Amino acid sequence: MRCPPKFLSAVVLPVLLIGGCTQLSAEDRALLQSAQKSASDAATSAQQAADAANRAAGASQQSAGAAQAAASDAKAAAERADRMFQRSQRKVSR
Repeated sequence: MRCPPKFLSAVVLPVLLIGGCTQLSAEDRALLQSAQKSASDAATSAQQAADAANRAAGASQQSAGAAQAAASDAKAAAERADRMFQRSQRKVSR
């Protein structure tokens, strides 16, 4: 049984064309490798930026804690100074 030419053109030709399209030229391979390297570099840079942001956030939280502690200490010192002043005023007025 012979295969009709239409069968060959409808089945075999697309298979051959697809097979030919799956092979990359040297330029395409180089471009693909360059794109993969660029994507890898971008991912590395993004991770480094995220790490730096996390470190900055941690430092910011530490600074905020230190500022709150300093504000609390300053308030306590101001209250002590006010009490001392009030006591000295009472002693003077007696």
